[in-house]
Amino acid sequence: MINVLVNGKIVGKLDKKQSEKLVANLRGLRRKGKIHSEITVAYIESRREVRIDTMAGRVLRPLIVVQSGKPLLKKEDLKKLEDGKIGWKDLLKTGKVEFLDGEEEENAFIALDEKSVTKQHTHLEPHPMTLLGVPGSLVPYANYSRGDRVNYGTSKGVKQALGIYSLNYPIRFDTFSNMLHYPQVPVVQTHMHKILNFDQHPAGQNFVVAMMTWEGYNMEDGMVFNQASLDRGLGRSTYFRPYSVIEKRYPGGQEDKIELPEKDLAGYTLEEHYALLDTDGIIHPESKADGDTVLVGRTSPPRFLGSMNLFRIGVESRRDTSERVRHDEHGWIDSVVVAENVEGRKLIRTRVRDDRIPELGDKFSSRHGQKGVIGMVVPHQDMPFTSTGIVPDMITNPHGIPSRMTFSQVIEFFTGKAAAVSGKIMNGTPFDGDPIKEARQILISHGLKPSGKETLYNGMTGEKYQVEIFTGVIYYHKVRHMVANKIHARARGPIQVLTRQPTEGRSKIGGLRMGEMEKDCLVSHGASLLLKERFSSDMTTIPVCSSCGVISIYDYMKDKAYCSVCGGENIEWIEVSYAFHIMLQELITIGIYPKLLLRDKR
Repeated sequence: MINVLVNGKIVGKLDKKQSEKLVANLRGLRRKGKIHSEITVAYIESRREVRIDTMAGRVLRPLIVVQSGKPLLKKEDLKKLEDGKIGWKDLLKTGKVEFLDGEEEENAFIALDEKSVTKQHTHLEPHPMTLLGVPGSLVPYANYSRGDRVNYGTSKGVKQALGIYSLNYPIRFDTFSNMLHYPQVPVVQTHMHKILNFDQHPAGQNFVVAMMTWEGYNMEDGMVFNQASLDRGLGRSTYFRPYSVIEKRYPGGQEDKIELPEKDLAGYTLEEHYALLDTDGIIHPESKADGDTVLVGRTSPPRFLGSMNLFRIGVESRRDTSERVRHDEHGWIDSVVVAENVEGRKLIRTRVRDDRIPELGDKFSSRHGQKGVIGMVVPHQDMPFTSTGIVPDMITNPHGIPSRMTFSQVIEFFTGKAAAVSGKIMNGTPFDGDPIKEARQILISHGLKPSGKETLYNGMTGEKYQVEIFTGVIYYHKVRHMVANKIHARARGPIQVLTRQPTEGRSKIGGLRMGEMEKDCLVSHGASLLLKERFSSDMTTIPVCSSCGVISIYDYMKDKAYCSVCGGENIEWIEVSYAFHIMLQELITIGIYPKLLLRDKR
């Protein structure tokens, strides 16, 4: 018997013939428009199940129905659809197009294009590029590359690439945002660009690229950039960071005040940090702010009332809790907004703007998942140049192509170059793009070599390179991973209260962890003495009783140490990690007696 499930629940059992008849009848009713078009029916013989699904949230995709080896959707239907005589729902009701989910697709035999339809096929793809989904079909000639590379390309292009993300960006206060200054429409496009109206919000620029190993500065995935291209605005963007301050009210009637803090308040830092504040405690728009600069001055009531506060009745002991620019950021004050929140409390929002010119370590990616960082920025006069005087914007390493097998990128080099010289947009739709032969013919007609290679000259010596260099035009994204947001180093700095070890994280000016593998590197280089310094970030001295081996007590008033167990005064001061000291104390609290055996250093 075969189980019949509706939305995952068993509603009955049928034999094989009855099950096949049920599936056929339900699909027939759906194609006649008598039941909802989004109900799917799947017969999974291996699991002995008929699954009928009507739940929301399922991924459905449209397919053209094929009967007796012929698609039911004809050219006349497309013409009526284009003229507005019929709509999408009419195609669903007449059974020429239907929605399938992942379960029912198991019963379907789908043809990629009309030429390959046979009598065994049940459905036809509306267009082959729909196989890749919306983001995947933005990658030109994606059918020539590996699937994982297409995924990489969509990840960089759709999720991380910089462009103009919103037209109302001047009045938005997003967590953080980036905006590319001069986004361009790609010269090699797919049909999906028009469907999504992608030309209205592009997220990249067309680069002139040469593929060669240049002085070793583009090893691995490194890239060499032309300084003049960066000066002309290539890859230039703006980074926005908002800050928000609220006048909070606390139990007991106490509240924050937004004002210019006085110098004698607890938490007051350097006077220069407050220099840009107006008399109301708010910074001027378009001021230049560095790290730790105060944006909004704020004072708060004391957090805890101790015994000393009882003697200060009538005296308000406040502290400085001003909002400051993050320690590792800087920029211009882009906007300041004074408003109220839903509770009626004063709310001040400021936004810091920082211009980002591409620098060493900034990340770029093509639409084919070939990502890399800038390894060197070279003066224009030192860059290689062609016989016609064209200097590439960027030099990438050719070794990245055979290992990643992104042949689609090589084709985009050709078609991009053809588009640049001919002045027309080339079609790079997966499975349906302009053939590479057409791009070669365009190059030949404009006096260029059909191989895409060119003779280049050394910009530093003027000598001609012994080999021809493959050059072209390709669309690149500037990715949001910029070195200015990641660079971090510290010598001395804040430590944690409990362990006395350095704080964690870049935002807290934290230390850099030195793990086992880093330790092995130092040892292998013969610098093992350096470990003594590196692994002593929380070194401390503690008094230990030489008789019973427990941590002793030090009386600061009498400047004297004694043992609380045996009462002896034969105390030795030893150097240990503070974390070890905490561990000993924690062992004592659970009733374990840790005994330290002391001996002289040898």
